[in-house]
Amino acid sequence: MFLYLRLLKESFHFAITSLKSNKLRTFLSLLGVTIGIFSIIAILAAIDSLDNKIQDGFASFSKNTMYVTKFAFGPSDIPRWKIRNNPFPSYGEYNKLKRQFENSEFIDGFSFFTTFHKTTKYKDNTLSNVRIECVNTDFDAIEGYKYTSGRFFNEHEDRSGAPVIIIGSEIAKSLFGNENPIDKKIRVFGKKLKVIGVLAKEGNNIFGNSNDDKMVIPVNFVRKMYNFEKIGKFTALVGKPSLGHNEDLKSFLTQKLRAIRNIKPNQDDNFVINQISTFKTLIDNVIGGIKIGGSVIAAFSLIIGMFGIANIMFVSVKERTNLIGIQKALGAKSKFILFQFLFEAVVLSLIGGLIGVLLVFIIIKMLNLSGALEDFVLILGMKNVLFATVLSSIIGLISGIIPAFSASRLDPVEAIRQGQ
Repeated sequence: MFLYLRLLKESFHFAITSLKSNKLRTFLSLLGVTIGIFSIIAILAAIDSLDNKIQDGFASFSKNTMYVTKFAFGPSDIPRWKIRNNPFPSYGEYNKLKRQFENSEFIDGFSFFTTFHKTTKYKDNTLSNVRIECVNTDFDAIEGYKYTSGRFFNEHEDRSGAPVIIIGSEIAKSLFGNENPIDKKIRVFGKKLKVIGVLAKEGNNIFGNSNDDKMVIPVNFVRKMYNFEKIGKFTALVGKPSLGHNEDLKSFLTQKLRAIRNIKPNQDDNFVINQISTFKTLIDNVIGGIKIGGSVIAAFSLIIGMFGIANIMFVSVKERTNLIGIQKALGAKSKFILFQFLFEAVVLSLIGGLIGVLLVFIIIKMLNLSGALEDFVLILGMKNVLFATVLSSIIGLISGIIPAFSASRLDPVEAIRQGQ
């Protein structure tokens, strides 16, 4: 054990001496490893940051929540002409399914869903193109809303289509300023609605939407003014399965909706049941592909770095031929010489790799502190630092194996004669 510690110490000493002896040669040799490690770790850090942002975005959604509508949220094998011919879910279908779900043990919430973009006004303050979600009372349980004040509308308000509204934090700030919005009336759809709840501040989700700048109203309030089927409005049925009943709910929805629409056994479904978990899996696969592709491209820099390390090691063997001969003449084994040069190659490669990681760390800190990326935060995870360390060591081993082997095979007498 003591012998290997001494070997490591001497190898580190030789590596530092080699660095100092010819600074320009060392710089050019380590540049390839530094650039390679910098490229790979920068790419992995950027992708991990993006993945972290996406996961945070998905956190606001229940991954098993089902959205039944005419098209798929992601790539689909369904031809476009079929999707165009598929009908949007109707409120009548919602009512029929809702009755079927009474006392069901495999669903925690079921709601109709549609959206509008309208102008809203309070006193002299006006907001244009505000997103308005029209839903049923179960939507609160499905989304798991949090409130800074107030509440969601109850079942009675839902059924009667009461003129009540829940607003996001940014809407409240823009319309009311420091004034308390609760029980105040704002004008939407040309009618006055009473504010009964203010949603807690959330930030943007993965789809670029936010609870902060939306409003929520009972769908039955809007049904008094609009016939969704006639105007071709986007609609969906939203269901949240109970724990462990994901497939039960999916099968139930498929079976009952096919029966309601009189779809024959030999006919395909004219609706699609979307789940956030499916979309998340697609995103994860894309992220994985980007990681592999980016790493392969950056790996070319590492190949150049390997040649740089190998070059400096061959020069080191040449310069220390006499010393190798003396060591062997004094009884040093070939294995000792081999390990000595291998350790030296690993140390050199680690120095280049750690410089690359340090550069990534500095750039990430500068970008985060400057606010250039706004709310996108770059992260350098410890797993990437460890990966860079291991990768640098492997590069050193591969680069140094041939020079180290050639040094270990030198004849002592010939080595001393050549070194004179």
